[in-house]
Amino acid sequence: MRNLNNEFIEMLRNEVKPAVGCTEPVALALACAKCKELLGEEVIENKMFVSPSIYKNGMCVGIPGTERLGLKIAAAIGIVAGNSENGLSVLEGTSQEQIKEAEELMDAGRLSISPADTTEKVFIEIEFKGQNSTAKVRIREKHDNFTFLEKDGNIILNKENKSKSVQKDTEATKTLMDDATLEEIIKNVEALNYEDIKFLKNGVDMNLNMAKEGLNHKLGIGVGYGIKENMEEGIIGNDIINSAMMLTAGASDARMAGVDMPVMSSNGSGNHGLTAILPLVAYVEKFPQSDERLCKALALSHLTTAYIKNFTGRLSAMCGCGVAAATGATAGIAWLMDEDVEHISGAVRNAVADLSGMICDGAKSGCAIKLSSAAASAVRNALLAKNGNYAKTVNGIVAEDVDTTIRNLGRVSDRGMTITDTVILDVMNDMNKAN
Repeated sequence: MRNLNNEFIEMLRNEVKPAVGCTEPVALALACAKCKELLGEEVIENKMFVSPSIYKNGMCVGIPGTERLGLKIAAAIGIVAGNSENGLSVLEGTSQEQIKEAEELMDAGRLSISPADTTEKVFIEIEFKGQNSTAKVRIREKHDNFTFLEKDGNIILNKENKSKSVQKDTEATKTLMDDATLEEIIKNVEALNYEDIKFLKNGVDMNLNMAKEGLNHKLGIGVGYGIKENMEEGIIGNDIINSAMMLTAGASDARMAGVDMPVMSSNGSGNHGLTAILPLVAYVEKFPQSDERLCKALALSHLTTAYIKNFTGRLSAMCGCGVAAATGATAGIAWLMDEDVEHISGAVRNAVADLSGMICDGAKSGCAIKLSSAAASAVRNALLAKNGNYAKTVNGIVAEDVDTTIRNLGRVSDRGMTITDTVILDVMNDMNKAN
């Protein structure tokens, strides 16, 4: 068993970060802010290219501070008010005067955003031209990962791969999770020093605050609000599953509506963070745990999510919140239930069997419905496994061992659903044109 404590702590610090607003339009705003800073003057001409996955995810989502939806208003705010040093919180604290200026910029019809001709999941390229200067930036692989910066033809940063023909299984692109096992993750998490991971508790507070917004006010579709009403009327019980659904959906309702508050993200997504954290919070509210145990369970949830995302891709045709993050939460809850490695593995295999068909059709108010299903599934599958209720043999794409199961899920998502993603985007574009 490898000792990966330091590597996992570094991964948690890199992948569990505060974010304000949906991370796809936020990444575009971040890129625009950086490009404007490099330019150092008013933007006269602009060209913006984003990967089809970012284009899809940013099309219909609310943006903090404004009632507008989508990528153009996010880009406009990035140009007008963005500070790239704020990272994925680049939209936080924008004043109403700045919002008004950004809306005017958007309404002027001079912003050019197009899908890039790329198979990369996370790709943003911005080109700005001013009266005296030009600037270009690129983000690749992760939502806040700048790989290229240029001003007036002078390259300031270039950390892009020189050869795009390098395959994923070569040493040049090998990741820590390529050879990982779930047992290895569990054992390393159990050995982590609490002082190194207690920052994960901040995510509980952030995401609970967002949930309270969605439960106190009917925002978006009002999924969490509606579940709370049904609880109060005695139609459904205030049990762990319904509580997990309520908290997670309520937070998504508020976030997708554009509430200007941070959440703790996971693996580049705020909704992943909600799903990876809040079902565990619902469990702990019913069965209190020490902060150390909660943080270790959160670490397991985030790292299991990262393990799955390593194979399914950063963005995909599968709903990452409903598949990867919910499966991570399943592992975390099973661990809090004192299940051993075999039973946690069974819970994860249950989750893959349960959730693997959930598609991603972009960030929007309806995500709250998917997150409610994901949260319920996380608790249910952990409970089933606790009593030994999981498949002991091959079961569809679910293999006899959990690690092969996760890799099978990755094959279906990364290689099998590329055309699905294209069709989803085509359908969404057709509906937007019709409206």
